[in-house]
Amino acid sequence: MPSTIWSGAISFGLVTIPIRVISATEDHSIHFHQVHLEDMGRVRTRKVCEIDGEAVPQEDIGKGYELTKEQTIPVTDDELDQMPLPTAKAIEIAAFVDADTIDPVRIGDSYYLAADGQVAAKPYTLLRRALERSDKAAIAKFAWHNRERLGLLRVRDNVIVLHAMRWPDEIRDPSELAPKEPELDEKEIEQAVQLADSMTIDNISGFRDAYRDALEELIEAKSEGKEPAQPAEGEAQQPAQVVDLMAALNASVQRAKESRGETGEHATVHEMKPRKKAAAKKTAKKAPAKRSAAKKTTTKKTAAKKSAGRKPRSA
Repeated sequence: MPSTIWSGAISFGLVTIPIRVISATEDHSIHFHQVHLEDMGRVRTRKVCEIDGEAVPQEDIGKGYELTKEQTIPVTDDELDQMPLPTAKAIEIAAFVDADTIDPVRIGDSYYLAADGQVAAKPYTLLRRALERSDKAAIAKFAWHNRERLGLLRVRDNVIVLHAMRWPDEIRDPSELAPKEPELDEKEIEQAVQLADSMTIDNISGFRDAYRDALEELIEAKSEGKEPAQPAEGEAQQPAQVVDLMAALNASVQRAKESRGETGEHATVHEMKPRKKAAAKKTAKKAPAKRSAAKKTTTKKTAAKKSAGRKPRSA
């Protein structure tokens, strides 16, 4: 059972639901230590006072706000604990919104909210079913680590999930980053949509971290005293230089369809092959000559027959 990060309650109008907060994600990244390469000794990070150069023990370390370069204001943990935080032990639901109106940029870490005890089962299920039936998400406030935060409650597999959210003023305005609108042909847009359709999948559960897999193989090989396997030539994909946007879209759609097992007969877009097209043009030029020769032969035969069938004129 995952450990509880925080315990408190969901405040839903006059309803209180005791809950335990559990992280909804796991970190599977491979982490390294800093070591001295000569003897593999660990290299530690020491907390040193920049004034006297001495290492400072944890109990002597506090918080300070830099008012100016010359003045720092100390703030103690006791002072922070006494700050008025109405959401200190509660996730207080403030409003409900349509679930599809939330900007994904504002969503941060995710946490499962578990009902804390049998007494919480009924109100917990009531809130969960209300969210499911209304297709809404709840906007809530909560406070962790002496900071009030904004949250989003929604349902996943019969469990209420809390998504930490950023405040509106924490989101940068992206308008200045957008490029000037270039001219696009309608066919290019249609091809891009077709490419998106051909690459559409039902779910993303099949994706894996290929870098982590390779890193695990590297560590396993070195731990066994073996030489790590070298990647095959051409295994790493190099980004192609896009010269013709339509040609790139055509090739991309075709490759996506082939990867899904669709044959070329059913594809509406074909990969461009200049050499074959040039050969086809030459064949096309010769074809009219053959038809012309055949036509002349047929005309001569017809004329000969007509000539043989004629009666000689009398004098």
